[in-house]
Amino acid sequence: MDSLLKVLIASILLLLVAFVEETRGDAMHLLLCFFPHSGMKVRITCDSTEREETTNWFGSYTIRFEGSPDLSRCYAQLSGNGQGSTSCGAVPGPAQQLRLMFRMFDMEMYAVDSLLSQPAQPMSFCPRSSNPPPSPYRRMPTPVFPPSPPTVTFPPSPPRVTFPPSPPRFTFPPMPFFEASACPHEIWTRPEYRCHWRLVQPDTKVAVAFGVIAARRYGTDMSLWQGIQGRGDIYRTLLREGTTALLNSYNSIQFRYPALAVVDRMNWAITGTPRQALLMALRFKRANS
Repeated sequence: MDSLLKVLIASILLLLVAFVEETRGDAMHLLLCFFPHSGMKVRITCDSTEREETTNWFGSYTIRFEGSPDLSRCYAQLSGNGQGSTSCGAVPGPAQQLRLMFRMFDMEMYAVDSLLSQPAQPMSFCPRSSNPPPSPYRRMPTPVFPPSPPTVTFPPSPPRVTFPPSPPRFTFPPMPFFEASACPHEIWTRPEYRCHWRLVQPDTKVAVAFGVIAARRYGTDMSLWQGIQGRGDIYRTLLREGTTALLNSYNSIQFRYPALAVVDRMNWAITGTPRQALLMALRFKRANS
C-alpha cells in the first residue's frame, strides 16, 4: 500500500512538472527518489553545484535543476538525520552516482540507489525474529563407507619347470617310388642299377613280361636284358624303349605310363603298322628321358 501511494505521488509530480514546463518552455532536470525514512538530509554534489534536500514524510525527495546542467557526474549522499526518526541499524552509506531514468522533450529524470548502509547484524535494540527462516539448502548426511577388505597375500609362484630339449625330428628317407622320376635305357644297363630292377629281373623273358603277342614277335627265349640293348630295327627299338618304360613304371608311381598301360600300348604297336610301332617307340623314349 505504501509503494502504491508513492507511485501515485510521483505521477502527480510528473504531471505537475510537465504542465509547468509547457507554460514556461524552459529546460529542466528533475531528481525524483524514494527513501525509506523521513526527515533525512540528502546532499547532491556536482562539479560546480551543490543542493541539499530533506525527505518528506513519504520518505521521498525531489530536487529540481533549472537549465541544462550535466547531472551524469553528480553524486548523492546522506548528510544527516535532521529531525527524522532513526531506523534499526540504518547508517549513511557511500555516495551514489545519479542514474538517468528517461529523457523526454527538454526534461530528464534521474534516480539514485540506496544511500543507507545496513550492517550484517541488527543492533541490540532491534527486535529479533523468533523463527529464523529455514536454510534453502538441505545438509546431506555424511556417507559411511564399509571398511576395506584385508589385502590378500598370494603365495609365491612355484619355480618354472624347464623341460629338456626335444629330440631331433625324425626325417624319413626319400621314397623314389612316390617321386616323379624316369631313367633312359643307358642308365638301366649300368651294373650299379641292376639292384633297382623291381618285379622283373634282367633275365626275365620278354614273353613273360609283355605276354603272348610279344612272344610271337620276339620269341620265347629273348630276355629283357637283351631287349633293352636292342637297336637297328624299328621293333627292336620299340622293345628297348618299352622295356625301359616298364622299369620306370615299376619304380615310380608318378611315371607317365602305368605298368598295364605300357604292356597294352606295347602290344598295340606290335600288331600295328611299322609307322605305329615307330611312333610308340618315340613316345616311350620321350617319357623315359
